[in-house]
Amino acid sequence: MTVLEAHPHAAAVLGAALRDRPSHAYLFHGPAGSGKREAAREFAAELLSRDAPDPANARARALAGAHPDLTWVAPSGAHIMLRGDVDQSVVAAASHTPFESAWRVFVLERADTMDDPAANTLLKTLEEPPGYVVLILLTDRPTQVLPTITSRCQGVRFDAPPPGRLAERLESQGVDPGTARACARLSLGDGERALTLALGDGPALRARAEAFARAALDGEVGRVKPWTDVLAAARTAGAAAEAELEAALRTELEYLPKKEHRRKQTEFTERARRAARRAETGALDHALQLVGLWFRDLACIAADAEELVLATDRLEVLRAGPRDAHALHAALELVEDTRARLPFNVSYDLALQALAYRLERTLAGRVGGVVFA
Repeated sequence: MTVLEAHPHAAAVLGAALRDRPSHAYLFHGPAGSGKREAAREFAAELLSRDAPDPANARARALAGAHPDLTWVAPSGAHIMLRGDVDQSVVAAASHTPFESAWRVFVLERADTMDDPAANTLLKTLEEPPGYVVLILLTDRPTQVLPTITSRCQGVRFDAPPPGRLAERLESQGVDPGTARACARLSLGDGERALTLALGDGPALRARAEAFARAALDGEVGRVKPWTDVLAAARTAGAAAEAELEAALRTELEYLPKKEHRRKQTEFTERARRAARRAETGALDHALQLVGLWFRDLACIAADAEELVLATDRLEVLRAGPRDAHALHAALELVEDTRARLPFNVSYDLALQALAYRLERTLAGRVGGVVFA
């Protein structure tokens, strides 16, 4: 499995499993973009192709997500995995023997979002699984996975790719070296976010985040209302996610009898609403992360630790910034507090407005008005 070359711990655990017998449950943990999903699919493909009449065909179908003994589950809730996500597709399905392989493999994404009813439903399968079942749980936030789940899984660690490697990956896609280095560092090891920052709307995303921070630093929040552009971009992301599911619905309806259409439309409407909310929250979280990192970089400059700056392509602007490290750290804490509240059904508009004004009050009179180029 080529994806494991950069992850010695994962390679050792999964290599032993393929040589002998796999564990009944694994928790793949590491930052987004580190290769967990690719490794899960490759590991499943290796298992499902073992002793198959046509191993190459079985492996190809598993990699394509078309093998009958591979089930891939993602949360249907806006921010949580619900009981319904695991009840039939995992717990009930696990009681049935494999269709053609020696194994049935179940992959559950974002295991950290599993609520108590979902976890309790899954626990019996985790505690007493049939001998042919292999469960693979994926998470970017292992500390948020319920302890009752973690304790019943074998951990498989995926390390964050170093900034240099991420920068090389971005440069291979035509990104300017200076921008690639900054985006790799600003991604905090998240390969997916590095790509988001460097390509497409990435430059605009960074500009919106910097404008949000500058408005508070300059005492201009009331005049420029920096949250408006951030919210508009997040809503665009939500609408795109909703449109993607609506397109999938139109395709599926073509193959369903008319009597099934109303039920399927109701189901997809709810899924689309949750997908939109999830995408909107993700976009806001990323924007606010960048706002916080702007304050963090300013604090590094203030502490004479320029080598720790992440936005290395913005050094000249950062050097002209404020020098009150205490106030900048307080601002960063306010940003992180707002990020933590986003999944809890808050009003995004009010949350961002409140953050902007709190930042302005925190920074006013301590770092002084700053005009950026």
